[in-house]
Amino acid sequence: MAKAAPAEQLKLLELQGLDAKLKSLANRRRTLETDPRITDLQDALSVANGALGTAKLAVHDAETELRRSEADVEQVASRIERDEARLNSGTGLSKDLVALQSDIASLSKRRSDLEDVELEILERLDGLRERQAAQQQIVDDIQGSFSGIRTELDTAIAEIVAEETQVRAQRTGFAEGLDAGMLAIYEKTLAKRGVGAARLFHGKSEGSGMTLSPGDLAEVKAAAEDEIVFCPDSGCILVRSAEWN
Repeated sequence: MAKAAPAEQLKLLELQGLDAKLKSLANRRRTLETDPRITDLQDALSVANGALGTAKLAVHDAETELRRSEADVEQVASRIERDEARLNSGTGLSKDLVALQSDIASLSKRRSDLEDVELEILERLDGLRERQAAQQQIVDDIQGSFSGIRTELDTAIAEIVAEETQVRAQRTGFAEGLDAGMLAIYEKTLAKRGVGAARLFHGKSEGSGMTLSPGDLAEVKAAAEDEIVFCPDSGCILVRSAEWN
């Protein structure tokens, strides 16, 4: 049967307090690390970036279409310019000059149609660029919110990590002064049960929050003061004191 002096067993409550503090800090850190706002903003950013990509592609396609349209207009304008130069020179047969006039008229009509198409593309491109700019603003706003929340969380996590480091160092120093055999039992119990030690206070185990049955309580009270006893419900070490009975 494992034994430790009553005064030594009482020290387990302070050790348990430090472990409870570390557990609380770890839970707080995990809560911050899994903040749902980050996930929500990441999802929103993914959707917004997808829409932005679609908007950029639409602008790119319209710009490509505009360049082709401009090239078509320029090509027709060049042909008109050449034909008008030949016509104005007055050289050539009469029928050839008449044909040139007819070609110029057809080309002018073609240029007008192409310019109308070019204008339509320009107007559509303006709208697409406005849509892209609006979508870019949405992405920028989400990224701004994400950065702000990320900074807030990182600051809070850093503070918790610093406190964890301090408490862990305090715990290490305190544990070094405890009875080695008792500490080994405590560590094993803590790892298995989640709670290493708790008070037995007026018949109630603070490890389980339950009042011990008359039989269990009688058995615990009958144990020697230096005997290490355990909570029948939670399995943690029960720390006793005459003033708590």
